[in-house]
Amino acid sequence: MVFSEEGIDFQIFAVRKIIHFYASVEQRDNPQLLGKPVIVAWQSKRSVVCAASYEARSFGVRSAMPATRAERLCPEATFIAPNFPRYRELSRHVREIFKRHTDLIEPLSLDEAYLDVTENKTGLPTATLVARTIREQIHGELHLTASAGVAPNKFLAKLASDWRKPDGLFVIQPEDVDAFLLPLPVGGIPGVGKVTEQKLAGLGVQTVRDLRTLALSVLGQHFGRCGQRLHELALGIDDSLVVPDRPTKSISVETMNLAITKMGRP
Repeated sequence: MVFSEEGIDFQIFAVRKIIHFYASVEQRDNPQLLGKPVIVAWQSKRSVVCAASYEARSFGVRSAMPATRAERLCPEATFIAPNFPRYRELSRHVREIFKRHTDLIEPLSLDEAYLDVTENKTGLPTATLVARTIREQIHGELHLTASAGVAPNKFLAKLASDWRKPDGLFVIQPEDVDAFLLPLPVGGIPGVGKVTEQKLAGLGVQTVRDLRTLALSVLGQHFGRCGQRLHELALGIDDSLVVPDRPTKSISVETMNLAITKMGRP
């Protein structure tokens, strides 16, 4: 099982600290696939890519791409038919591990969720330590690698979680937010698609630093209510809370991510 590039985002969110995890399953279950391009999709004209390993993505293969195009881009890739019952079962096991640490879990899909660990069950003093413990438990019990990003909020944790995939831990302390965030291209902000990125480029905005210099009124003029959100993200602000028992969406298929947040320092 190879989860999608959006990944299994099990983000542990309290009020101010988050962690993101990644895991590759098809390559775990078949060691012969390790280090090779793997595409999770049916090989047919109507099929689309459910997920692609890092090796396949280096050829330009992406989730939701027509399988025929993916095959042209990476003819040596191994195609594997999706095994959704298997993915659901693994997702259930991962969430059981999360429940050892908190009951505040907001599922977004089979492979994505937020967890609030401000009052974690194990009494661990920091979100970073919670992340390390969960990574160890996932690896020890499920034999999956997991990357984690720890940060003051969901938005930053999502960014941090992508920083050291496929098997690492990256922490953004509150005092380091600007140093991490400002140099990033605006296209790296979750939710900023090609159209928004092009409109921002027309305003002379290439990086988050550039975005921060734009007045809120200007952003509102060009992006409406979304301008407020862009303004907040440029400042590293994300006050969204965990909403337990949210209905899940459809599964994506290549990364398992966990984001953890907690009051105080990560």
